[in-house]
Amino acid sequence: MKQPIFIGSGVAIITPFTSDSVDYPALKRLIDFQLENGTDAIIVCGTTGEAATMSYVERMRTIETVVRHVDGKVPVIAGSGANSTENAITLSKDAVLAGVDGLLVVTPFYNKATQRGLVRHYTAIADAVSKPMLLYNVPSRTGVKCTAETYAALSAHPNIIGVKEASGDMALIQKTRDLCPEDFYIWSGNDDETAPIMLFGGKGVISVAANVVPKKMHELASACLAEDFTAAGQQQLRLRKLCEALFWEVNPIPVKTALALMGFCQEIFRLPLCEMEPENREKLKTVLAEYGLIR
Repeated sequence: MKQPIFIGSGVAIITPFTSDSVDYPALKRLIDFQLENGTDAIIVCGTTGEAATMSYVERMRTIETVVRHVDGKVPVIAGSGANSTENAITLSKDAVLAGVDGLLVVTPFYNKATQRGLVRHYTAIADAVSKPMLLYNVPSRTGVKCTAETYAALSAHPNIIGVKEASGDMALIQKTRDLCPEDFYIWSGNDDETAPIMLFGGKGVISVAANVVPKKMHELASACLAEDFTAAGQQQLRLRKLCEALFWEVNPIPVKTALALMGFCQEIFRLPLCEMEPENREKLKTVLAEYGLIR
């Protein structure tokens, strides 16, 4: 039986930048903050990590830095998806060589695949690596949506252990749970759906909000795992306003802005991402102050 690579709250960590490079000292500070506050896994070079605007060399060095700094304390999962199967295989192989514990592979974007194409794409990547692989379904960004039947077909592969589900489709979650074996695991890809997805058997969340409130997201996931859904629901509601604020603009603009306001990194983005709109930034400051994250 395949095992989940982690249970609980994994942070989809941002990538801090300087004017011309990755800010590796800031990245290490962010990792320390996560480890000190109970995060159960680090997911590096994903959507929140702005991997799409990083060079190949930067991505690999960033993954290597995270692996070394975490030093086995929690699992490290690298985003290694691409809209070319060949490129995704190369990224995935090199991430494995860098020492990651698992891979997160988004559905191909722009050149949208059919469901049969998705099965062939993911199978080719999983055949090429020796580490556990999570699918990543986020149709709002990629323009393509995995079906439960596709998950069922892919669940037979020994290296494919589950999915980060960010479709927002609770009917799909339920059907996936019905069609797939017990050892095909689901993680919420949306902070505000952590408790509902875990109610349907999800193993945790890959979280944006955990960048700023790692302990609270760990507590939310822990309550779900303990089947205390009354406490989990209360925690989910307490985090509602923050989770909403972190998506007032396209991710990761608000969360990186929040971390900059908290003193963890510079407020530097790579085009086409840019600074938060001034009025939204002021509103974000108010929310962060309400949660005691800034003064």
